[in-house]
This record gives sequence, C-alpha cells and structure tokens, in this order.
Amino acid sequence: MSDDKGDSKVPQRWLPIECNPDTMNKFLYQCGMPKSWGVSDVFGLDEPLLAMLPKPVLGIMLLYPIGKDLVPEGVVEEENKDGVYFMKQTISNACGTVAMIHCIANNLESIKVEGGFLKDFLDQSMGKSADEKANILEYDKDVYNSHDEVARAGQSAVPNLNDNVDYHFVALIEKNGTLYELDGRKSGPINRGPTTKESFVVDAAQICKKYMELDPGNIRFSVLALTPSE
Repeated sequence: MSDDKGDSKVPQRWLPIECNPDTMNKFLYQCGMPKSWGVSDVFGLDEPLLAMLPKPVLGIMLLYPIGKDLVPEGVVEEENKDGVYFMKQTISNACGTVAMIHCIANNLESIKVEGGFLKDFLDQSMGKSADEKANILEYDKDVYNSHDEVARAGQSAVPNLNDNVDYHFVALIEKNGTLYELDGRKSGPINRGPTTKESFVVDAAQICKKYMELDPGNIRFSVLALTPSE
C-alpha cells in the first residue's frame, strides 16, 4: 500500500458490504483484525438484551435509512480535542468499512492489530487529518480488493454497482468519558454527551433509538456491536 500519488486510485464507488456479522467479520479477519474480537448482532436496544452482548462492547454501528430529517441534532467538534480517530468518507458505498475502521482505530489499546493490511492502513493514517486518512484509503488496493471480494460473496444478491444505496452506517464509540458519533460524511466527530466505559452500550443505544424515533415504523434499521468473540 502506498500514498504515492503516482499510484492509481481504487474505484471510487464500491459495492456496499452486507450488514451481516459473518460478512463483516470475514472482511475484518482478511484485513488482519485478531479473531479474539468480532462484530455481533444487537437484537434489541432495551437493557436486558444489551446485557446479553459479550463484554466489553467497544463500538456500536448503526445502519439507518437515509433521509433529510433522519439525523438527530448534534454538535460537530471541529477541533477534536479528545484525539478521536476520525476520517472522511470520500468513496461511495464505503460507509460500512469506514464505520468498522472508526470502531477499531479508537480501541487499539484493547484490539491488538499486529499484522495485515489493516495495520498498514492504521500505521499510515494515524495522526493524519480526516481528509488525509480518506485519501490514503482511496489508494489502498488491499482494503478495496478484500471489501469487493466479501461484498460479492454475501448472503444477499449482489447489487448493481450503479444502484443508489439509500442507507448509511455510522459508528458510536467512547473516548475519554464522551460518547462520539463518527460519520464520514461530517466534518468531524459528533459529541453525543458524557458516558463511561460501563454505561457506553446503554448510552449508545439511546442514540440509536433517537434515529429510529425520527422514522417510526421503518424496519430498515440494524445495529451491530464490536465485542469479544464468544
């Protein structure tokens, strides 16, 4: 992988990756994430169901239908005082990959990524601006090839590359006692208020519920968690 602008960019429109733990874990393990961690389904947002998730929960990923009024108001932190790893999304349909990167990159004290092209990408992008991180991904053929392979091998029918995708992934993480929403379409992390490592999953579920309350009756929401593998 290289950020040499003499190298060619990967395609700037990707096949969307399936919102499915098996598919997403296959992608992450190919990229080099240790198999002691993985993506799990969140079967409900009430506390008894959240309590069933393996602990600790390091990140939450919300898939929601796109609409102009479907994003709860929040404060975008342009200065990023807590040093949150945040990157822009400049590649169409890469929101799932960007959400997974956001969850992992903000939890490297727990997730020991010791090899593979995920480590290469993180080593190269760490400390860079949100735009620079996005640019590095634009040239990362290893991540693109793995994403494309997994997207084509999902359980659902492979969509047409030119079809408009009307849903989007965001990530929720805890950093220094603050709950952050990370959306690569924004200019920076969104501060969603105070939290703790212990209360994070319940607090993150409340943000997911706010999204759902803006479109009641829509069943096209999905919630996934980054947890220890069982």
